[in-house]
Amino acid sequence: MSQRIVDQSQRKMLLVALLALAGCATNPVTGNRELALISEGQEIQMGQQAAQEVEASLGLVKDADLQAYVRRVGMAMASKSERPKLPWRFGVIDDPTPNAFALPGGPIYITRGLMSLMDSEAELAAVLGHEIGHITARHSVSQMSKAQLTQLGLGLGMILAPQLQNLGGALSQGMQLLFLKYGRDDERQSDDLGFRYSLNQGYDVREMDDVFASLARTAELEQRSALPSWLSTHPAPEERIQRINQKVAALPGLPAAAIVNRADYLGQVDDLVYGADPRQGFFRNGEFLHPDLRFRLQFPRDWKTQNLPQAVMAGSPRGDAMIQLTLSKGSPTDAANAFFGQQGIQSTQVGRDNVNGIPAVTGYFQVQTQQGVLAGFAAFLQHNGNTYQLLEYTGSNLLQSYDQVFRSVARSFAPLTDPSILNVRPNRIDVVRLQSPMSLSDFNRRNPSAISINELVLINQVASANTVLPAGSYVKRVVAG
Repeated sequence: MSQRIVDQSQRKMLLVALLALAGCATNPVTGNRELALISEGQEIQMGQQAAQEVEASLGLVKDADLQAYVRRVGMAMASKSERPKLPWRFGVIDDPTPNAFALPGGPIYITRGLMSLMDSEAELAAVLGHEIGHITARHSVSQMSKAQLTQLGLGLGMILAPQLQNLGGALSQGMQLLFLKYGRDDERQSDDLGFRYSLNQGYDVREMDDVFASLARTAELEQRSALPSWLSTHPAPEERIQRINQKVAALPGLPAAAIVNRADYLGQVDDLVYGADPRQGFFRNGEFLHPDLRFRLQFPRDWKTQNLPQAVMAGSPRGDAMIQLTLSKGSPTDAANAFFGQQGIQSTQVGRDNVNGIPAVTGYFQVQTQQGVLAGFAAFLQHNGNTYQLLEYTGSNLLQSYDQVFRSVARSFAPLTDPSILNVRPNRIDVVRLQSPMSLSDFNRRNPSAISINELVLINQVASANTVLPAGSYVKRVVAG
């Protein structure tokens, strides 16, 4: 394979040309004039499109009251920020991993995993205020602009010397905006802005460090999900806790009635699903089981798997092969004709099949893509009123080595009949008000939880299981479904 080289002078000329085309904008927070490759209109459009993809891919918690509550808290701060006229939107993502993220131009999301971890409206305001700060200071736009400049030479190199890219990266395609990592200065600025937004709304900003302290202890809560954990997308909380405490100490005083709203907040998370929701499908020893849709599918045990609302995906350990299960339209024949009939797809050995009593159409395909020539096996199966599309693909030169794996996965699709799995229910949060003082360990003995005592300590934000809670305290436990 030959490789053309772009010399440094060419790259410098192209970079100068790009900078000449770039505009400047005033940062609404700092007032400074900054390089802006992305206008506010583009920022808003990009954020709105990304929000639609996020909600379709990850899904929102189906609780209108909870969504309205988070939206109300967020809008109160956003409407008083430096960019009040942005099309702000707030939502709770149905994901068990504790995290929150902001998209360009207004959309902000928090996971139900983080909602489970917090215990007051003041803490919620601190998290939303921090994410609002990323948007008002245009941090994501800055990150994208810098990335565009940094990747200019690399992009030219890829055009002039195309190479087959790692297929494993497809697991996160279209979600890059969620995973933008901000520098420490951006995180500090967002902390400061969130602190100010919360304070201006009358919240007790002393609650802010409790969020970071809890997040620092969340390793035991991290689960495989569509989202990364907070700690993988944010700097370590220790320094931030210290800075927040210094800011609180520097205040002349807090309002006499600083808002905490613990009871209101816990009322919103009472009965919230806790942890992974098995009704939406789950993996066990590499096998995917879906109680609601009543099917099972066996993946290779050493492959990386993901369960998203619109797809179940698996990637090979080397990142050079992919399996994707989605819903399709029409009968298996209709779905197969629609897929194999696409322009550019070459198909072979397409025909009717029967997989564990399920009518199917299967066949091989090959297609030229920007990543190279892909080849694979496709199966279209009809079960319980739905038609499923199973695509398994790799580089054309590797198809023979993966063929047995692909066919084995396809032939493992079967009805789910085990009553213990069909009737599984998710764990939920149950908020209890103490009638008398007691330690968390005593509370757990009287009101057993479906989680460990260490996890119970974490979600109740107490120092240890022996911490005595006063009468009238609200305590979370987790009850089995």
